Amino acid sequence: QVQLVESGGGLVQAGGSLRLSCAASGRTFSFYVMAWIRQAPGKERELLAAITSGSSSTYCADSVKDRFTISRDNAKNTVYLQMNSLKPEDTAVYYCAAVRYWPVSATTNFNYWGQGTQVTVSS
Repeated sequence: QVQLVESGGGLVQAGGSLRLSCAASGRTFSFYVMAWIRQAPGKERELLAAITSGSSSTYCADSVKDRFTISRDNAKNTVYLQMNSLKPEDTAVYYCAAVRYWPVSATTNFNYWGQGTQVTVSS
């Protein structure tokens, strides 16, 4: 079992930055591919970024690849999402999720999800 807890969301002005963190419980965090997914009101979930267990490979959606960066620290059981140049359309609930295989896609059935953290970007 892996439990995931996101933090770092909040209200930020357009053009600002936030760093989301996702802390995982359990000793098997380093075995998992980790991802960040968001869901805005009335929209489908969007896979933003993912990173392999050893950080050898990453994925970043075209919509955010010039602004968002995923990283992880297996010693701290934590995955991060650095978000720069935020836009009002980035407003959403951001989730981290875990799965045991790579690559991932929008249709991946992640095994574990966090509860989400709200990000609101004001114009």
